[in-house]
Amino acid sequence: MCLDLYASNNSLKFKKENKFKGESLKEGNLVLLKPHTFMNLSGESIRATMDYYDIDINDVLIIFDDLALPLGKIRLREKGSAGGHNGIKSIIQHVGQEFNRIRVGVGRNSNVDVVNDVLGKLSKADRVLVNEIIETGKNASIDFIRNTDMLTIMN
Repeated sequence: MCLDLYASNNSLKFKKENKFKGESLKEGNLVLLKPHTFMNLSGESIRATMDYYDIDINDVLIIFDDLALPLGKIRLREKGSAGGHNGIKSIIQHVGQEFNRIRVGVGRNSNVDVVNDVLGKLSKADRVLVNEIIETGKNASIDFIRNTDMLTIMN
């Protein structure tokens, strides 16, 4: 959602890229990526994009949802473990553990199945908060872009 907001605000469009197993957008040195693999395989898409554009791991920023963080909380990290997140496990397997990341808290409703909780409909109050989070994530990404030569982002 952060990438979509960035693209929309800058009148940019993603295009399907089979070689990356996802959608990408390239503008100058900026590369945005939305993998279309199953989350458990997202590292494959990121590795393919990094190899194609010769992107250094230090110039990569991964944006992902995190059930362990309360809804609305955002954390920026330079490295860390997967913390049980299968998509991050895949990325670590393909690119190593030391990559920049923005963890976006989606919270966890303990009374609901995880898949339904993450993919389910949001209440109006939560939707307002999520829109604010998306804006914050987009702004954090822009700050990162200003300090690097190339960038790959995943949502």
